[in-house]
Amino acid sequence: MASLCTSAIKAKYQICPLISSSSFPSLNRSTHIISLRRSSRHVNSFSTQKRNLSAVSCSISNSGLRESSFQGGESFFRSVLASMESVYLNRNPTAKAILELVHSVDGDQICYDHFAFRTFGVNGYGIDSMASFFLDYGYTPRVELRFPAKKLKALWFSPPSIPISKNGSGAGGPLPRIFISELLVDQLSPETQEIIRKYTEVSGSGHKHASLASSLGSLTWEKPLYSEFQQLARESEYAAWTLVNGYALNHVTISTHGLKSHLRNIKSLNQFIEENGFKLNSEGGNLKVSPDGLLLQSSTVADSTSFQFSDGTTKSVPCSYIEFAERLVLPQYKNLSEKEVKEHHRRDGFEVGNADKIFESTYTEQLTRKAA
Repeated sequence: MASLCTSAIKAKYQICPLISSSSFPSLNRSTHIISLRRSSRHVNSFSTQKRNLSAVSCSISNSGLRESSFQGGESFFRSVLASMESVYLNRNPTAKAILELVHSVDGDQICYDHFAFRTFGVNGYGIDSMASFFLDYGYTPRVELRFPAKKLKALWFSPPSIPISKNGSGAGGPLPRIFISELLVDQLSPETQEIIRKYTEVSGSGHKHASLASSLGSLTWEKPLYSEFQQLARESEYAAWTLVNGYALNHVTISTHGLKSHLRNIKSLNQFIEENGFKLNSEGGNLKVSPDGLLLQSSTVADSTSFQFSDGTTKSVPCSYIEFAERLVLPQYKNLSEKEVKEHHRRDGFEVGNADKIFESTYTEQLTRKAA
């Protein structure tokens, strides 16, 4: 079988994306096969890892094996997702309240478009640390996104294709995409690098247990000093957030087109949310639209929580938020009836411009506007 791969990531592994960033509207997710191969430059480093990323293959037979393997461990996998979701909802009353509001209008079924996590790109604490869990359960790496101004990169993962109960909702519904971002620590000031390395180094092997930390709501390192949090916040609010929240879910995203009521239109949902007293992230406008017009996203402003630093100082710090995404039908499927349209007929992937503004849902400027 001819390979469809093009090198999308010049890092530890090569990824064969389903679609390139320049051709999102024209390609069908279901007709392409993705492969993950180890780069020859990194064979030695990969051989030392417990989880071998090269196990993700582009062959149809291996894809079937992955799905079969997932189904064997589906109960456990979903229980981990549910634990991550529970920690997230307990810490973020806005997200919990909005989900309850949507349920009250739309019924019991709410599908998640994606789960998002933040990481430090140092000492093994970057994307790989959280990705390994999802790779083990059949997720496929897709496309890397870069955010130079924020000194970030991100990678998203598509879930295995498995039969889904029609009644499944939330963590029990269709498997979400996974979006994992990473702070490029080496590009930060020496002072900020020193703080981040200090906590990741004393964490020991904490990066190997990222998914466990997320499902428990625990940091894998010690609580920092307030002065260290302030130093990070001055240079990178993303860094400061990650220092005090660790691998906790940064946000979940409601798939609006999966709703049944008028709220399936993201503009109607945004209006509904604001009418109920919740603030949306206004950076770049309340509604973020991809250049092709097929991916529409919005988000609330993050909640805040009281955090006691290691020096005894107690301050309010940003937690998480909830996002909304509407994926429109690709042009080549515009003649399908509403009942015929499936997820693979819709715009897939993510958009740098949209995501860049969504990141700021935890930023001080947005939280200040929320409090006003």
